[in-house]
Amino acid sequence: MGFWDKVKGELIDIVEWIDQSNDSLVYRFERYGNEIKNGAKLVVRESQVAVFINEGELADVFPPGTYTLETQNLPILSTLKGWKYGFKSPFKAEVYFVSTRMFKSMKWGTPNVFYVRDQDFGRVSLRAFGTYTFKIADAAKFIKDVSGTDGDFTTDEVVEELRSLIVTRFIDSIGESGLSLLDFASNYKDLSDFCEKKLQEEFVDYGLEVKKFLINSINLPEELQKKLDMGTGMNMIGDMNKYQQMKMADSMEAAANNPGTGGGGGGMENMFGMAIMGQMMNQGGMMGGNQNQNQYQQPVPPPPPMIQFFAVVNGGQQGPFSLEQLAQMAAQKSVTPDTMVWKQGMANWLQAKQVPELANIFMPAAPPPPPPM
Repeated sequence: MGFWDKVKGELIDIVEWIDQSNDSLVYRFERYGNEIKNGAKLVVRESQVAVFINEGELADVFPPGTYTLETQNLPILSTLKGWKYGFKSPFKAEVYFVSTRMFKSMKWGTPNVFYVRDQDFGRVSLRAFGTYTFKIADAAKFIKDVSGTDGDFTTDEVVEELRSLIVTRFIDSIGESGLSLLDFASNYKDLSDFCEKKLQEEFVDYGLEVKKFLINSINLPEELQKKLDMGTGMNMIGDMNKYQQMKMADSMEAAANNPGTGGGGGGMENMFGMAIMGQMMNQGGMMGGNQNQNQYQQPVPPPPPMIQFFAVVNGGQQGPFSLEQLAQMAAQKSVTPDTMVWKQGMANWLQAKQVPELANIFMPAAPPPPPPM
């Protein structure tokens, strides 16, 4: 093999990019010091665009397809190179492949709280999160204005810029929408479409296109959320007495879920639930009569507070316990007459047998009546 044949064998005759990554936006074809052969094949796959650059100046752009690199299909490069009558020799030019596929599930979110002025709650701090999908719409503009000469430009190099742009336009859109905080949840789609339209105008300056913009959540301050939940509960109950009952029932449930407070036995919870049920049934019976007279009747007062004791069990303080719970514990021998107990209003701890309210729980059960003679 002669010298010229060896050189010709080292010339590049296929120019292509097989993208095996998930985040590459622009890839520069590596020539490794070799030149592109006259008549070489250019392979541009679907969701790709090939851009030729000569000495830093944009030349020809090729959409998907297979091309034979000759003067006829390199008109701009031919002009830049000064090929008036075609070319026979190899040539050098930078070839950039640009991915035009959609990049999905890109995350955005407000890094800090932002403030809005709401007609119902005044000045309120919010945070928001979501996703978006984008693609490169103008490959030449993206290379010229964004990626430059970067030979391996990935999404990581542009997402921070896009996220800042999205957050700014999202906050503007929230202010322009004029929606109340209570209406946000039912208008996520309309807000998303409104933001997408505003972002489209900004992304075009980068050679990009927004394909989808979604708002996943707009988070209210914890204190405001609690007040809204409380207001929802009151609206559901519709009556302050019933609202108080609901709050007391919630407290009982919390105590039952915490064994350290002695609520695990369930006795006090059941008794309280029965008292609440009885009260609501009484109110329901009153409502079954003359409704006009019921409007002027006094509401039934809540039941008196139950007596609750703390006890020293297994060397440690436990409780509070109801009388029913203590009776069950006495039957199981976990509480004895000598067990130290205390309740609200007592000056000191006393033995259970010294407390009048607990005297009956240690009395032996009465025997059944004798059989008939």
